[in-house]
Amino acid sequence: MATPVADDRRTLGLTQPGRPPLRAPRTSLKVRNALIGWTFILPNFAGFAVLTLVPVVTLFYISLTSWNIFGAAQWVGLDNFARLVGDKSFHTALGNTFYYAALHIPITIVVSLSLALLLNQKLRGAAFFRTVAFFPYITSIVAVAVVWNMLFSPEYGPINQFLSLFVDGEMPGWTVSKDWAMPAVIIVGTWKDMGYYMLLFLAGLQTVPGELHEAARIDGANAWQRFWNVTLPCLRPTMFFVTVMVTIQSFKVFDLILVMTDGGPGQATLVLSQYIYQKGFQQFEFGYASAVAVVLFFICILVTVVQFLYNKRKEA
Repeated sequence: MATPVADDRRTLGLTQPGRPPLRAPRTSLKVRNALIGWTFILPNFAGFAVLTLVPVVTLFYISLTSWNIFGAAQWVGLDNFARLVGDKSFHTALGNTFYYAALHIPITIVVSLSLALLLNQKLRGAAFFRTVAFFPYITSIVAVAVVWNMLFSPEYGPINQFLSLFVDGEMPGWTVSKDWAMPAVIIVGTWKDMGYYMLLFLAGLQTVPGELHEAARIDGANAWQRFWNVTLPCLRPTMFFVTVMVTIQSFKVFDLILVMTDGGPGQATLVLSQYIYQKGFQQFEFGYASAVAVVLFFICILVTVVQFLYNKRKEA
């Protein structure tokens, strides 16, 4: 006796007497699953293509042209890159960019990790101090620049007044001095960014098993030995991510220097990002500005690839 389910399937034509049930073709099933997958990623991919991929491809094309936004672009090939070789301002901006990155990266990592280790302890008010440390990261960059410029004032700033209690002689000129302007920007940049990376390190510290610290303590390891042999190895993924992010941010620094020193005094704090802004949006040399942007792009790519290879070698 046929069951009701079999009768219904026979009525719909899905089965025939004496034949196995019909199945959907495997190819059509794969196509349908692929279409469903593309449907999920299409919005994000469309945004990436419109806002990132197309501008990057356009950037490479414009870097090979001479274009001042008015009229058609004229093809000049590699002339813009050849011009970079003899451009002293470009050399200054490139050197200042590496100067900023070479100091900002290690100082930010050390300060952020130190804060994370301190605030990871069971202290009263730790949540409050975490919020205080993170607050500069979300503060308006203009407000930060105005306040710190007043603090760095050579004559009336509280920083020099405090230093005068311990140091005799001429005080640093900070943002109005060619020698001290970049250190001042690095100090402010570290102060502003440390809260964000502190939270990343705090998240990484939560994954360190407490049993490892307890075992090391029983074996007689002191605090430094536990940090070096237990905490740091467990923080390797977080350290790698933070290092890559800080590095890219350091090479792309722009807004802080623009509103704090505007590249001055002279060209003491001129960096590649600001040089691109000057050439593109102040002098309307979009082709040449794009060539500088391509150089900055490849610098970021090269440094990131080196960090990936180094991290992969350490994990092997």
